[in-house]
Amino acid sequence: MQVIDKRCLVDVQQLGHVYGTAGVAERVVLDDVCMRLNEGEIVGLLGRSGSGKSTLLRSIAGLISPTTGAVEFPADAQGVSSSVRMVFQSFALFPWLTVLKNVEIGLEALNVAAPERRRRALAAIDMIGLDGFESAFPKELSGGMRQRVGLARALVVAPDIILMDEPFSALDVLTAETLRTDLLELWCEGRMPIKSMLMVTHNIEEAVLMCDRILIFSSNPGRVMKEIAVELNQPRHRSDPAFQALVEHIYVQMAGGAQEGAPRQGMFAGSGKGMVLPSISTNALAGLIEAVQDQPFAGQADLRELATALRFSASDLLPVAEVLQLMRLADMQDGHITLLPAGQRYAHSTVDERKQLFAQHLLRYVPLVSHVRKVLDDRPTRTAPARRFRDQLEDFMSEHDAANTLDCVIQWGRYAELFAYDEVADQFSLDNPS
Repeated sequence: MQVIDKRCLVDVQQLGHVYGTAGVAERVVLDDVCMRLNEGEIVGLLGRSGSGKSTLLRSIAGLISPTTGAVEFPADAQGVSSSVRMVFQSFALFPWLTVLKNVEIGLEALNVAAPERRRRALAAIDMIGLDGFESAFPKELSGGMRQRVGLARALVVAPDIILMDEPFSALDVLTAETLRTDLLELWCEGRMPIKSMLMVTHNIEEAVLMCDRILIFSSNPGRVMKEIAVELNQPRHRSDPAFQALVEHIYVQMAGGAQEGAPRQGMFAGSGKGMVLPSISTNALAGLIEAVQDQPFAGQADLRELATALRFSASDLLPVAEVLQLMRLADMQDGHITLLPAGQRYAHSTVDERKQLFAQHLLRYVPLVSHVRKVLDDRPTRTAPARRFRDQLEDFMSEHDAANTLDCVIQWGRYAELFAYDEVADQFSLDNPS
């Protein structure tokens, strides 16, 4: 394994980033984030969707400018600062170029002579295991092969740092595992011309498998909640009790405690009618309740075991569980989810009984739903334009979040038969509810 030199390559100082219009619909995505990336290590950024991990990565890459704070690249003894390249989740290849030309494109931008471009590109293609596919176009490649091309394109310019934004999430399970293994092998054998890697992931096991340090981000706003050193030798094995224990510990950290039946602080941005709601379907909510109620869990489940059983990542599972907690149908404590009495009743109820119970909890615990229903009840026409509520929400959040939040309320309210919504007229009404 590579010898770790603690020279700092990236120093992030009190970085903050705000989206939207200041004082009106602004959303603080990152707040006072400090971190260092040292030579000879892989660092993982782990947290639920919307915690600002990708924003931090793009700030380091220079793709966006942070609102506050700074990203510094300390110079080495020769006065040279670290260079950075990024590998994207979506592959980001040019479909009209061959594999060879896609890999050469970065060298071309650096005005490297054609013969040297070709030599270095062929070497990078061979290193990442795509020798023989130099003349193929992206449409001829599998997802794993395309991501290998993206990796070769980043490596061919020999950067000091590779930034990876969920590099395996668009791949099937087996392909992702193969690419992870190959990448780790190249890294541990010192065959990659880089000094460090920083990666965003939603997959806890992936982070423990690959990283030397893991930074766990809280949400709303995104902050470094916990830093964990992974003191396990490579290669690591999922069956190792120490590996399993660390994964379990991280699940507990990410689903950290609250008072029973009460939502955790920062679960969702905002409060009251201005709370940003996640796009979680009622089918997902019902499915999670049923999964926790059924055997082998019988009403209480370890979140990690539940995620494994459902083939969910932590990022997939936690928002669904948090909505159930918001609505007092379940509680999360110390890495476990427990159905509250209302959740147990829901699991054993008929379809109509479920809708009635869901409606009661929506009105009681989701202020925007009760606000929409009250407006409709108070109006003689029993109708109201949806635009009215979007405009109100935009006083608390961005236009994008306002639209998504209202769409969520529309779906939940329809399921509970609290109100109807006409998409063509973009209007709420009480036409359908009994």
